[in-house]
Amino acid sequence: MKTKNLIFATALIALVVFGCKIPKEFIDQLKVTPSPLELKGGKVECTVEGTFPAKYFAKNMELTVVPVLKSKTSGAVLRGTPKMYQGEKIKGNNPVINFKKGGKYSQKVSFDYSPEFEQSELFMEATVKQKKKTITFEPVKVADGVITTPLLVLENADELGVKIMPDAFQKVIEQKEEAQIKFLIQQSNIRSSELKNVADLTKKMQAASKTEGMNVKGIEISSYASPDGGVELNEKLAAAREKETTRYIDNQLKRLKADVNVSGKFTAQDWEGFRKLMESSSIQDKDMILRVLSMYSDPAERERQIKNLSVAFKEIAEKILPELRRSKLTLATEILGKSDDEIRLALRNNPSSLSVEELLYSATLTDNLKEKEDIYRQVISFFPNDPRGYNNLGVLQFNAGNLDAADQNFTKALQMDKNNAIANYNKGIVSIVRGDIANAETYLGNAGGVGDALNFANGVVAIIKGDYKTAVSKFGNSISNNSALARILDKDYSGARKILDGIETPNAKTYYLQSIIAARTNDTTNLLKNTASTLNADRSYKDKFLRSAEFLPFITNGAFSALLK
Repeated sequence: MKTKNLIFATALIALVVFGCKIPKEFIDQLKVTPSPLELKGGKVECTVEGTFPAKYFAKNMELTVVPVLKSKTSGAVLRGTPKMYQGEKIKGNNPVINFKKGGKYSQKVSFDYSPEFEQSELFMEATVKQKKKTITFEPVKVADGVITTPLLVLENADELGVKIMPDAFQKVIEQKEEAQIKFLIQQSNIRSSELKNVADLTKKMQAASKTEGMNVKGIEISSYASPDGGVELNEKLAAAREKETTRYIDNQLKRLKADVNVSGKFTAQDWEGFRKLMESSSIQDKDMILRVLSMYSDPAERERQIKNLSVAFKEIAEKILPELRRSKLTLATEILGKSDDEIRLALRNNPSSLSVEELLYSATLTDNLKEKEDIYRQVISFFPNDPRGYNNLGVLQFNAGNLDAADQNFTKALQMDKNNAIANYNKGIVSIVRGDIANAETYLGNAGGVGDALNFANGVVAIIKGDYKTAVSKFGNSISNNSALARILDKDYSGARKILDGIETPNAKTYYLQSIIAARTNDTTNLLKNTASTLNADRSYKDKFLRSAEFLPFITNGAFSALLK
């Protein structure tokens, strides 16, 4: 018995001394997802997972693990949030690891991104405390970082597309003046009481013919009969009204010695006019009459059904039908604007003689950016309350990279018209470039009506926020580098490749995105091909290839490395 007790005591001592001793190092074979690390929504986040082996975690042991991101270029360090584990005999609220069975290790890691950490390494630093003894393990490198591909969305300002406010200049402005001659029931003669309406129209035509830069296109006569009385009778009546009206107008034109084209047409039964007058009336049984019009297409049946409503028909005969017995005269004139040559001449010699629309239009007649800038400054000088001069000057400044000046002019445009969609859109784009996403979303929220550009801008915002599926939806089927980038980030590589292949004028960014797809799909042939194309288009991309964690697996590839020398 004494021998057995001695053996048990010895085993117990061995278990305490040897089985529960502090481990010499932190666990290995850690898995990091994603690896390399990726930038998403302004943060670098990953999950580090592993397994504590059996008999690794002493019962009275506490383990603290701190993720540390170290810059390979500046030596800067970011320390993440510690994660603590404890043995079975420790009182606390941390995850408990069983000594005999071991357990799972899992830690969420998050850092706010800073550009100096694009080339970096992630380490896990672990410290063990057992009673009064503390041991710090050697840091364990677990991942490289950081893939910053989402930041490509901000490259090439022209892809973000600030917008010009257009001019309203028209080389030809069409105008129409109308007059009516009303007739008594079943009559086509023009009463003297109706001639004053025609006289006013005739005076306008005469004035237009004598005005420089104005052209009289013609007079159109449309004559009608009300829809009561039968089709055959009304057809003859409407034709007679058109003939009598045309004769009268021709006589007036001869008296004025005016050469104006006159055209005429007639409508036997004006059911459309009847419907419009009924809809705006307060006649009893109006809804029932409108239903009759929708139910019956035969004119005779319509008339019969409406006359059956005797009380309503009496009111119709007094208020509606007299308005339909008429001839409508439409005078069409054209105002001829200045020709391009006339505008260019005025711009050189006397720009103040141009209207704001002519001055803004003149900027579209030149591709010279200095000339455009001078024109917009003249708009601001001559028309200081028009937001378009400020906005359009801001567009030139933005495209030239002068962000501060552009922002000031977009702000001035908004001060004049705070609800202007284009000015709000442009302010939103400036905010995106500056990284002020909250303000960008506010401005873009007030930019409804600028077209597809608003969706594309919101797609850029979605990429920056890390919402890649929304970005893909916003870009839709548009063919652009940023549309393809959204799909790359959403891991739709075939869709991204299709978009990039469809770009008519590919640039260095286009080929660089193709290189990323090739790297992610382990397509060495296309990686080499597109890397060469990228560098041929813009040699400055060499540094991107060398810095980007996208291409870490290929750095040791001799052909790839040779391209980057």
